[in-house]
Amino acid sequence: MTARLVLLRHGQSTWNLENLFTGWYDADLTDQGRAEAEAAGPAMADAGITPTVLHTSLQVRAIRTANLALDAMGLLWLPVRRSWRLNERHYGQLQGQNKKEATEQFGKEQVFEWRRSYDTPPEPLDMDDERHPRFDPRYADLPPDVLPRSECLEDVVARMLPYWYDGIVPDLRAGHTVLVVAHGNSLRALIKHLDGISDADIAEVNLPTGVPMLYELDDAMMPAEAKALPDRYLGDAEAAKAAADAVARQAG
Repeated sequence: MTARLVLLRHGQSTWNLENLFTGWYDADLTDQGRAEAEAAGPAMADAGITPTVLHTSLQVRAIRTANLALDAMGLLWLPVRRSWRLNERHYGQLQGQNKKEATEQFGKEQVFEWRRSYDTPPEPLDMDDERHPRFDPRYADLPPDVLPRSECLEDVVARMLPYWYDGIVPDLRAGHTVLVVAHGNSLRALIKHLDGISDADIAEVNLPTGVPMLYELDDAMMPAEAKALPDRYLGDAEAAKAAADAVARQAG
């Protein structure tokens, strides 16, 4: 069998626009982000892709992106699964800081290491910090020690992969065309797994907002064909590449 998996990073958020470390803060979409989300629907439809089940994080920017994209396709009725394991990476003490100002304060190399190294998280939040997820009602059923106070990408891979195997793969094996709408780092974690990207090389992978990516998977739930990431974009490939390059410049 060949299974179809579509990955979609949420559209531009208000904190993306302000160049802030967003993490688990629940920033909503900007007008541009809404337009990106709406355009993702026709991009899938034009490619002949019709999702039959949706997976999202618990964060509003991902949920709203999914709704706008599916509404544009007349598919708001799709069954939905949501999980905190698809949430964005938690940036710890960096959450809410301006990326450029952080670079000026800590240095370009340190901020790049925090942002893109595989195994170096920023300084963690204190348990009593109001930014800690334990104060958010959507995580009330989770033990506080499960909730992150700071994460590196290695941590995101560790908490995302169980959901991939236990939540998403069963839908793919059941014949669904699966749409996953999530975040830059939770999707980078999944792409790292699917494409076998090394710990070092994943630092250079940048995902544009609001651009669907198509994976066709074999029986082992791995890519049936090796492709460069830009070749997986649906829609305007040049616009997607330009958007990915803009993501790479955000800490500058």
